[in-house]
Amino acid sequence: MGKRDTDSAGAQGPVQFSVDRSSPVPLYFQLSQQLEAAIETGGLAPGSLLGNEIELAGRLGLSRPTVRQAIQSLVDKGLLVRRRGIGTQVVHSQVKRPLELSSLYDDLEAAGQKPATRVLLNTTTEATAEVAAALGVAEGTEVALVERLRLTHGEPVAHLRNHLPLGLLDLNTAKLEETGLYRLMRAAGITLHSARQAVGARAAGAEEGGRLDEAEGAPLLTMRRTTFDDTGRAVEFGSHVYRASRYTFEFQLLVRP
Repeated sequence: MGKRDTDSAGAQGPVQFSVDRSSPVPLYFQLSQQLEAAIETGGLAPGSLLGNEIELAGRLGLSRPTVRQAIQSLVDKGLLVRRRGIGTQVVHSQVKRPLELSSLYDDLEAAGQKPATRVLLNTTTEATAEVAAALGVAEGTEVALVERLRLTHGEPVAHLRNHLPLGLLDLNTAKLEETGLYRLMRAAGITLHSARQAVGARAAGAEEGGRLDEAEGAPLLTMRRTTFDDTGRAVEFGSHVYRASRYTFEFQLLVRP
């Protein structure tokens, strides 16, 4: 047998799926890849209903275990959720961020993720040894400190903690909740040029997990970044934590000649 097509209702009209029974690729994987692509491109928007496994299997002409396996793979990725009495529902696409000098706000907006910001702290503090080394100031120097919770579609994605040289720009709380930090820097005439960055991982603590809507012990991605302007001045030191279930970093690797 050859291909079989079906469609599912999405935000922009029916989304068509096709399974090729003559392909060596497992049917469940074909379906899961097409569902994931539809979610990533917005064909299936957050809140879209796929129906239950029996309905999906009937529409696709597939066995229920095959459909269940496809759905479970996306549930495990955090893209779908099963709701009793409702069926299978799209949660959201995972944020895939390229490793380049861009802000999380800009990346989320470019991906159609509707970013929002909640400012948790906007104050000044004395620079620790780590912060002082990153910003090129003496330990104990007063610096600005901003902590924010970044959300998409009403769900937390990251906890952002930034230290900046005092007086660098107006860190107005209302403005910080309206847009991204890098946009405020550019508006203030600061030309971002380069950054030094390290990516890691750790398990969520109880308080951290509660803030990010993750269970204690859930995996979190971490990032430390020092950003420099076109004069070589350090303009911010960021220490950020991201939900691994909602966020990934993408690398492009080249072979050295």
